[in-house]
Amino acid sequence: MNILTCNIRYFGAQDGANAWPLRKELCAEVIRSRSPHVICFQEMWGEQFDDLATALPEFATFAMADEPTGRRPMNAIFYRRDAFRRISAGGYWLSETPHVPGSSSWDSACVRLANWVRLEDRATGAEFRVVNTHLDHVSQLARENQARLIVEDAAAYGDSYPQLLTGDMNADYTNPAIAVIRRGGWNDTYAAIHRTEDPGYTYHAFQGPEFVSRIGKMDWIFARGAIAVTAAEVISNGRDGRFPSDHYFVAATIAIGRPMMGSAPFAKDERQG
Repeated sequence: MNILTCNIRYFGAQDGANAWPLRKELCAEVIRSRSPHVICFQEMWGEQFDDLATALPEFATFAMADEPTGRRPMNAIFYRRDAFRRISAGGYWLSETPHVPGSSSWDSACVRLANWVRLEDRATGAEFRVVNTHLDHVSQLARENQARLIVEDAAAYGDSYPQLLTGDMNADYTNPAIAVIRRGGWNDTYAAIHRTEDPGYTYHAFQGPEFVSRIGKMDWIFARGAIAVTAAEVISNGRDGRFPSDHYFVAATIAIGRPMMGSAPFAKDERQG
């Protein structure tokens, strides 16, 4: 199955020529080009949810707003209704009080959360879990503690249970928050295929290849448990110098039921730019 993680840049941003109404068709086009089975979105507002739910009618959805009375489904998971049956779904806030809606801790600049679905493959009966998140963009202490909460939550399912973790981590492979995730048993799907965790930046400020950054890939698809990875890609598609978001989307192709291969950390001289 094909998994995508997509930070789509929130509707309310003052982006001029890159405002959502001017790129929503391109966004849907790029997503469709990868024939996804599961799509995990970050920074989604209600307008964007409505547009993409309309553009992708074959997908069922589960989303969570970040604020207690909010209507912006900031973290949303789309999954093909013909391929999967939803067993359960939930979420929690990335704070010292994860059961309290809208809570934040550790000097987090924004309210952050994780939402998840447990799905059953209708064809095989295989069960797996998808966790979608967006770590804080300012506080390093928050990123590390937010990562710790996700690790603790995933551990409840056991080492062999298939799980995927997607999202904008606001951290590349050098960041201690990523080390927290990896110590928790999560492996980078991109590294499993390409033998590097450093393919270059995924945030590009709508500039694509012209963007200059000292931060590498901050959008991730991790796997844990009985999952095999067969392909992975940073999606840099655009049209006429325009891009679907200020982030490149990231994709992975996986199979449930086999241990992940090729996921060990690599020596520095094995990494490619």
